Amino acid sequence: MRRREFISLLGGAAALWPIAARAQQSNRMRRIGLLMNVSENDPDGQARFAVFLQGLQQLGWTDGRNIRLDVRWGSGGANRIRRYAADLVALGPDVIVANTGLTVDALQQATSTVPIVFASVIDPVGAGLVESMARPGGNTTGFIAFEYAIAAKWLELLKEIAPNVTQAAVLRDPTIAAGIGQFAAIQAVGPIGIELRAISVRDAGVIERGIAAFAPASNGGLIVTASQFGANHPDIIPALAARYKLPAVYPYRYYGGLISYGPDAVSQFRSAATYVDRILKGEKPADLPVQAPTKYELVVNLKTAKSIGLDMPASVLARADEVIE
Repeated sequence: MRRREFISLLGGAAALWPIAARAQQSNRMRRIGLLMNVSENDPDGQARFAVFLQGLQQLGWTDGRNIRLDVRWGSGGANRIRRYAADLVALGPDVIVANTGLTVDALQQATSTVPIVFASVIDPVGAGLVESMARPGGNTTGFIAFEYAIAAKWLELLKEIAPNVTQAAVLRDPTIAAGIGQFAAIQAVGPIGIELRAISVRDAGVIERGIAAFAPASNGGLIVTASQFGANHPDIIPALAARYKLPAVYPYRYYGGLISYGPDAVSQFRSAATYVDRILKGEKPADLPVQAPTKYELVVNLKTAKSIGLDMPASVLARADEVIE
């Protein structure tokens, strides 16, 4: 063989090596971890899981065919979540998906190299989970639940549906940045004639005693901020609000209360699937910007309104994305 022909042949073979390597990589079974902050029998958690699977399938990834999915349901507190985070990292996944800041923080403590994609996290920059929205850096990126400004709208919405309200109890978790930030946004609203009080949502007993002490005050209402406790126990606060006939505004529809205004948390898991797809195809979390929701939904429950003797304003019903009768 002539030298020129040998060099040409060698060059052609070298050009094929990356193609062969990519083909081999694409054919191997990829491993995806999923760390949820709710119990396995939680309806909303199951809905998010189903949407995530559907999103992956639409992008060509099917559990048991070209991906293996390892799921951990972390209801039960921070210790369990930290244990499950370590378990998932030990399995050597290509990427892990998580929701809420608590699960992401646990994963970051377990690994600084495995890519993490989150959904429904509040203020990841303030919580120290990413460097910035545009350039998250590190191994973590994803989709935030909402920006703090939405909390101000909850107070305005309470005043709109119950104009006689002069006092509002804000249920928030004072031990996390998200709880502090949401409460601060509510406090920053200009004067609208409502005095604010705070009730901790770290414990069911504290919540019940706090609402029971607040309820006798005339013209009161509730604002429920997003929290880990609320996600795992969404029935407790609406039941207390109904018992004491208090108008209440919620951050998510899964509470099933009087009225909620917030993002569609389920659809964020379809978005998370798109980032998982991009990471499995070679992109880095640090190069994928953290994204905010583009749509919020207003859900009104007329059954609850009737049970507490509240006439829902026509202006609110006209704006509602869904009215439950």
